[in-house]
Amino acid sequence: MKLPASTEWLLHCATTLAQLEPGATASAAQLADYYDLPAPYLAKQLQALVRAGVLAATTGPRGGFQLGRPAADITLLHIVKAVDGASSPYQCKEIRQQGRGALPQEECRRTCVLAEKMAEAHNAWRRSLAGVSLADILASLPPSAPARTRSRLAGIPRSTQPR
Repeated sequence: MKLPASTEWLLHCATTLAQLEPGATASAAQLADYYDLPAPYLAKQLQALVRAGVLAATTGPRGGFQLGRPAADITLLHIVKAVDGASSPYQCKEIRQQGRGALPQEECRRTCVLAEKMAEAHNAWRRSLAGVSLADILASLPPSAPARTRSRLAGIPRSTQPR
């Protein structure tokens, strides 16, 4: 399974926002500069997390993004689903019933065993992501990371020219 690059971006941005002091925000421009990402595209992707309730957005000169709920209530699956949706990446097209190797219809009454196994793997992956919250991620960071993150973000202007 290959996820789009924006999934990595938003996992990191949500983790970064989780390190801010309560009530603090970071703009899309700050986050884009922090990770050397294209600001307009990142801003669009961050809106997917706002629509999913993972992030909250405020406007104005001090506006920006912050977590939409406590870090303990946001799982990696919430973020991945907001960006990539919930559907399985494997789509069985029932090719076992096509071509010269086609099986008789009576042997295809059950779901394809390969489709079953791929669904099991996808569900295990989702359960794994659902079992990890942003609070868990923060707990695994070095103790100095949140202060360093806040300090470095503070040194980036809130609005920079989009790239």
